[in-house]
Amino acid sequence: MKTKTNSTHFWLFLWGLGLAGQLCWNIENQWFNTFVYAKIAKDSTIVTLMVITSALTTTFSTFLFGTLSDRIGTRRKFISIGYIAWGIFTIVFGLTEFLNTGAVNMGAKSSIWIAFMVILTDNIMSFFGSMGNDSGFSAWSNDLTTDKNRGQVGAAHAILPVVGTIIGTVVGGLLIGSDDNYNRLFWSMGIFVIAMGILSLVFLKDSPTLVPHSRGTLWQQFIEVFHPKGFLIQKELLLVCVTTALFFIPFNIYFVHMGNWMIYRMGFGADSMGLIQGISLLLASLLVIPCIGLINRNKTPIITFVAIIINMIGLWILALFIRPGNVDTQSLFSPQNFLLFLAVFLAGAGYVLVMQSMTMWVKQLYPQDSRGQFEGIRVLFFTLIPMIIGTVIGNIIVKNGAGSIVNDYGITENIPTESIYLWAALLVIIPIVPLIFSAKAYYKRV
Repeated sequence: MKTKTNSTHFWLFLWGLGLAGQLCWNIENQWFNTFVYAKIAKDSTIVTLMVITSALTTTFSTFLFGTLSDRIGTRRKFISIGYIAWGIFTIVFGLTEFLNTGAVNMGAKSSIWIAFMVILTDNIMSFFGSMGNDSGFSAWSNDLTTDKNRGQVGAAHAILPVVGTIIGTVVGGLLIGSDDNYNRLFWSMGIFVIAMGILSLVFLKDSPTLVPHSRGTLWQQFIEVFHPKGFLIQKELLLVCVTTALFFIPFNIYFVHMGNWMIYRMGFGADSMGLIQGISLLLASLLVIPCIGLINRNKTPIITFVAIIINMIGLWILALFIRPGNVDTQSLFSPQNFLLFLAVFLAGAGYVLVMQSMTMWVKQLYPQDSRGQFEGIRVLFFTLIPMIIGTVIGNIIVKNGAGSIVNDYGITENIPTESIYLWAALLVIIPIVPLIFSAKAYYKRV
């Protein structure tokens, strides 16, 4: 078996496992939220609690299994077991709709018990997802990344979330269909992820240079990354992580609610919503191709700066110019929807390029003997902190916005409005400040 990073074996698993993982994350980030509104209750607090608790679970799981994989000296077992369990609990999550006997769309309140079960199953799914994807797959791909293929691997890591979003939203919308059959989606994607877990168990190989790195007890090694001599003394890595977190805070203000905004505010169906995001992000993903060479030529800070500006422009268009009265929900490709497609494209392009540039920027700064553990640092700043802060802000905006109405049954329904994009556009300029200092450290190093 070849172990070179340009081998067919490496690239097949990079794209196969990466796609399966991103499809599952897309389902959680995109369709779980609309599932709650469609099958449980139109309550943004359930969505917010689900996002925050799953982010906490994801971070803990990544640190735990990242540390274990470093100590044991293997990624394969964690990837395989994690992916199989991940797929199983994706299916289990969908079964929670049968706990709710109330007529959601007629205003029946969801019980605390049902909301608890929805949040619990989402957290179990996130726990195993992070075991397989964040601490396992991400560390495995980083083990096999070199200076020669860094741009290509970075492009793959940037494209995969986009491809996952495109397939997940377009195919997901088609699978759900007009009859709101979410279990058709959850079963399809769950089985695919399980299959990739089984394939990795049989065929995946660890990097030949990966050896066990055990320092003290598991607990001592688990917490050493937080010591002053660990992560905090790495100035460039700290600055890059802060920059990324400040970008993803406004991202989580709007993205968590974007699907419900398109469906319940704009009036599009789930299938049309998937096409709007899918087509826009497909075009946005093409931008990563020229950026591969720029990353290899040490232009990462410039890419990040341009990406933030592009994202901000898209958000301003959504905030100021897109309203229910100026979109055509009956004819998706009507000229009337051009501005909506453009805005989603720009916001998505900024997201894609930030993900591409910042992912590879942080990965090249990991200590060689702690790559699995430092994936936890990435998740902490890329996922946990932004999700907690961003979703809390987003929930406040949605609950206090013009979209919160009391229906005919006396139930308050929280429908997102364009204010989520306004606040995100105002806040997304902030990461440029730490980016300036990150760039100085970057060019000093290279």
